[in-house]
Amino acid sequence: MGRITKAHGLKGGLKLELYTDDPDRRFTHGAVFTLQVPEDSPWSGKTLAIDELRWYNGHPVAFFEGITDRSGAETLARAILWVDQDPDEETGEDDAWYDHQLVGLRVLRDGVQVGTVARVDHLPAQDLLAIDTADRGEVLVPFVSAIVPAVDIAAGTVTVTPPTGLFEDPVAEMATPEPPSADASSPAPDDES
Repeated sequence: MGRITKAHGLKGGLKLELYTDDPDRRFTHGAVFTLQVPEDSPWSGKTLAIDELRWYNGHPVAFFEGITDRSGAETLARAILWVDQDPDEETGEDDAWYDHQLVGLRVLRDGVQVGTVARVDHLPAQDLLAIDTADRGEVLVPFVSAIVPAVDIAAGTVTVTPPTGLFEDPVAEMATPEPPSADASSPAPDDES
């Protein structure tokens, strides 16, 4: 659902980077999150329940139960927040999918498979589909409708219309100039007799 970036203020607030389009539904009082942290973290294997989500200057700040000061909040910096959900749960939107629904789908270009979705990277500007390909390794594709016009979960496919060069090496067609002919390159001999 998101990633904790850093502590905010003195009362245990934590700035978030959200991975959900519906934070008001996901970050309600009492919602429980599983933490992805290093194994040596004191939070390894634990969960957090949210007390409140507030917005400061357009940035989400979460307050979690049991985190009451800055010192406690700092121990959670860079933790990733996960929720348990039914794998068949719908997103409620026609053009939105959960990452687990996309991973493993066949990627088709002009009806031909070019790879499979390995993961979804959530970046501030846009999401990227990481596509595993046989000949180019991993290819990152902007997850925008101009390049990914169709996702068919039932058929197990993602259709892409990428620009030239994204899935193949661009062909450099350079015209090789023809060498000048012998007649044109050598000066005519003088007619001196």
